[in-house]
Formats: sequence, structure tokens, C-alpha cells
Amino acid sequence: MSKLASAVRAAPHPAFARRGVSHAVFVGACALCFAASAAATIIGSASMAAMGGTPMPGGWTMSTLWTRMCGQTWAEVAASFIGMWIVMMVAMMLPSLVPMLWRYREAVGGARQARAGWLTVLVAVGYFVVWTALGFVVFALGAASAALAMRVPALARAVPGALGMVVLIAGALQFTEWKARQLECCRNAPGRCRKLPADARTAWRHGLRLGLHCGCCCAGLTAILLVAGVMDLRAMAVVTTAITGERLLPGSKRVAQAIGTVVVGAGMVLIAQAAGRG
Repeated sequence: MSKLASAVRAAPHPAFARRGVSHAVFVGACALCFAASAAATIIGSASMAAMGGTPMPGGWTMSTLWTRMCGQTWAEVAASFIGMWIVMMVAMMLPSLVPMLWRYREAVGGARQARAGWLTVLVAVGYFVVWTALGFVVFALGAASAALAMRVPALARAVPGALGMVVLIAGALQFTEWKARQLECCRNAPGRCRKLPADARTAWRHGLRLGLHCGCCCAGLTAILLVAGVMDLRAMAVVTTAITGERLLPGSKRVAQAIGTVVVGAGMVLIAQAAGRG
């Protein structure tokens, strides 16, 4: 009997066993989503690279993302951009989003496993709806800027210097208290000890809130991606690493400032290169 009692005490509690299975399923699903979005992003990037771009005054090349091809409507161009933007953002943001999704799942731990899973999916959908809305804004601004640059050669020549200033400002933003607050919201949402109602409305609003905080927190780094090339794989890899690092590594404020130092230096180099061409 004593051996049987010891074996029972040593056996894992059913709740812990279920939690382990749930965690494995969660991680597996996130890994599959990341793999699929990364593959789609690589294919889209290769397709855009094959299409080339338009040489512009000032020594830069305008991507075909912002212009209509022969026979295309603006609705088709926008739909193509938004499709690529969504899969790209899933690939870029999912590594830093996964811990927040898991904390949410634990915050609704009183719900059944299946319901908690679907609510977590709803949080993720709300999060990426915010990024999709941002994609529409980015496309509108990019297309309008491209059209203006094609009509005004003097403006086109000023673009390299302006892009360098954007990078410089994005780097400086990494040192602000505003950035630190947004980063803290992203790292700790929801709080580890906080319990949330297990209902769809709360999940949806939580996902939207996460997306808004994340969009603000990543504003500077996202701007760098737009400057470097929206579908440039190297730029995506660097920005994804920076976003994930400042969210997950210890000492987030110091990590953000280290990233900012590198970005400020890159901005100064770009401005100097633009001045040299001028």
C-alpha cells in the first residue's frame, strides 16, 4: 500500500497534464501559422523582386507595390498589397505575440479548453485586424506619395534624404519614455495575476487593445521597414528580430535603446549619402 500511495503522489495531477497538452497544441498551432505566413511572405517577396521597380531621380527605385500595372484597377492593387501585408505581419509579429496570447489563455483558465482556445484565436484575429487597418493607411499614403514623386522630379530627388530623416527619428523614438510605456504594456498584457471574463466580447476588445498598443510600440520600427522596402526579406528579418528582442529579452528598455543607437547611426549614414548624391 505504501508503494501504491507513493506512486499516486508522484503521478502528475490531471490538471497539470491537461495544461501540458494544451500548451503543446498551442505552440504547435502557432508554429504552423508562422511557417505558413513566412512561406507566403518569401513567395510574395520573390514575386515582387522579379517585377523590379521604376528608377527615380535621386538614385532610388520605386517599388511596383505603389503603382498600377497595365490593366490593373486601384482596387486590385490595394487588395494585392493588403494580402501581402497581412501575411507579412503575421510572420513578423507572431514571435512576440505568442507569449501575450498564452498569458491571455491562462487569464481565462476557468473556461473549458476548447472555449479558451477559440477565445485565444479571437484575440489574435482582433490583433491582426488592427494591423490590417494600418495596412490600408500605409497603402493610401504610399500610393499618394508615389504618384506625387512621379509628377514632381524635385520631390523625387529629395526622397533619399527624407527617408534618412525618417530612420533618424525612428531611432530617436526608441529613447523616449513614451516608447518605454508602450513597450511595458505589450510585455505585460494581460497581467500575470489578472483574470479575464471568458466571453467573446472581452476577447475581441482585448485583441484590439493589444493591436493598438503594439502598433504604437512598433511605430518607429515599422517606419524603418517601409523605408527599407516593405517586401525586402532582409529588412523584415532585421525588424522582426528587433521587435521580438525588445519584447522578450530582459531589460527591455536597454534593449530598445541599444536598437535605437544602431538605428540613429543608420539614419545619419543615409542622410550623409543623400547629401553626397545631391
